[in-house]
Amino acid sequence: MRIVIAGAGNVGTHLAKLLSGENQDITLIDENEERLGRLESNFDLMTIQDSPVTLRGLKEAGTGDADLFVAVTPDESRNLIACQLAHHLGAKKTVARIDNYEYLLTKNRDFFQNIGVDSLIYPEMLAASEIVAGMKLSWIRQWWEFAGGALVMMGVKLRENALILNKPLFLLGKELPYHIVAILREGVTIIPSGDDTMQAGDLVYFMTMKKHIPQIRKIAGKQELPDVRDVIIMGGSRIAVRTAQLMPDYMNLKIIESNLERCNRLTELVNDRVMIINGDGRDPSLLTSEGISHTEAFVALTDNSETNILACLAAKRFGVTKTIAEVENIDYINMAEKLDIGTVINKKKIAASHIYQMMLDADVTNVKCLTFANADVAEFNVKEGARITRNPVKDISFPRGVTIGGLIRNKEAVLVTGNTTIQAGDHVVVFCLEGMIKTIEKFFN
Repeated sequence: MRIVIAGAGNVGTHLAKLLSGENQDITLIDENEERLGRLESNFDLMTIQDSPVTLRGLKEAGTGDADLFVAVTPDESRNLIACQLAHHLGAKKTVARIDNYEYLLTKNRDFFQNIGVDSLIYPEMLAASEIVAGMKLSWIRQWWEFAGGALVMMGVKLRENALILNKPLFLLGKELPYHIVAILREGVTIIPSGDDTMQAGDLVYFMTMKKHIPQIRKIAGKQELPDVRDVIIMGGSRIAVRTAQLMPDYMNLKIIESNLERCNRLTELVNDRVMIINGDGRDPSLLTSEGISHTEAFVALTDNSETNILACLAAKRFGVTKTIAEVENIDYINMAEKLDIGTVINKKKIAASHIYQMMLDADVTNVKCLTFANADVAEFNVKEGARITRNPVKDISFPRGVTIGGLIRNKEAVLVTGNTTIQAGDHVVVFCLEGMIKTIEKFFN
């Protein structure tokens, strides 16, 4: 597949690195020679130093022959213009990164498609949605819904009091209301078999239905953890604003921001029930005075990954049970997991998940790049005559590192076993090691 990426910033760079490892034909266009030089010398891709909003630069990048054109510069207007030009030149699909929530409204979808923009991504809004979902279930690390919530997948950190430790999976029972699709242990992602056991400290990914969530909470030993009512956010970023706007009414929120001008702006962007505090969120005396010891959730959203990690560690020492850190430095994510800081949010991975979906030939509704685990999850819509419908799952020769978590058939969720036969029209949720989605999509076409 030929892919042109406009913008060598954080999102564009991460996406280019991800896709270059899959033998895709990648061209990256940006005006910054230094950024491009570092990428071209270390990854299998081509770079063009030019503006992504000039026909000259886009033509040189081969945009007219592109299967996918992705505009992810920091400037929303440049992204939209670049997509329009790319569409005019002949690019088959276009994706633009935006900052305006209004553009995402359903009523505006046709407008953008008519001007040549096929898809819009707003990483800050996606990150805020994940933060709020995580706070609603304080005992989980990560949470995703598939097929409108018929199936859910959650990442749960197991402690010494979990009821399923040190037992082979085959001894847990055959009619379980959940499917364990992966285990992250000391930085290594395990696709488990029946002989595998779970250990204290493992991050375990469960696939289940919403009605069984209380049972998973029980076996994971998380029943004593309090639900989130009071929240402190450090850093008045755009993610913080969107998080405040998405939070349910029963949660009380304080935002601590060190920049006075930004504080004044925040008062205009969020509603009156959100308290804005001008100060340093790393200051223990300020946190104490603002009731950190009685707060259930602390969210660190400054533009510095190290600051966010350290702030969450400090919040845990105050007794906060739910901590969430924005960690944009990919190299720090594994360190954050080892330090046990809680949930990690990374805009680059979130944006890459949505863009990755546009690459696939199969009918894919949902793709998630897992933050900690070296793995992806995809929701495939099974086509008539697809290879996966010919035999029971146990007789399908999936590559090593792939498992099916569940499916939705006629709007009903089903947990998949080896004896399950996939049917045309099913929505199937597949868990696989990172970079394998393109390999397995042939089973669903």
